[in-house]
Amino acid sequence: MEQTHKHVEIFSDGACRGNPGPGGYGVILRFGGHEKELSEGFAETTNNRMELSGAIAGLSCLKEPCDVTLYSDSQYVVNGVEKGWAKKWRANGWRKSDKSPALNADLWEKLLELLELHNVRIVWVKGHAGHPENERCDALAVEAALRFQQGPAKGGA
Repeated sequence: MEQTHKHVEIFSDGACRGNPGPGGYGVILRFGGHEKELSEGFAETTNNRMELSGAIAGLSCLKEPCDVTLYSDSQYVVNGVEKGWAKKWRANGWRKSDKSPALNADLWEKLLELLELHNVRIVWVKGHAGHPENERCDALAVEAALRFQQGPAKGGA
């Protein structure tokens, strides 16, 4: 079967200095021998929001439908997509099976929209286990959180 879309690899990680607290995400996009790194920090956020934000930032860079392999060390992100949790939450008005509100509905909504534009395979990687791209994304995320913690202008998600 002939591949009709470009294949892009996205590596993503989030970090938080306290949970909640200053946080950041780090992303590597790889296509055809080219690599791009992204990171952003926020004043008051959570680790799960940063994990979702990294995946969203990476997918948002794509200008056309692509075949994507998205690597994440976040069970929250991987299971939310692969086990269909996020789609069930959306179908139930952003409520979980116990009727409590699903957290981070705004980010899950954006991620689900982006996943519908691309053919995405999500791969879980063990964090802090020597995976080179995951380690680099973690470093980018921590640097972004620390830069923000040290006093840039207020803002964030």
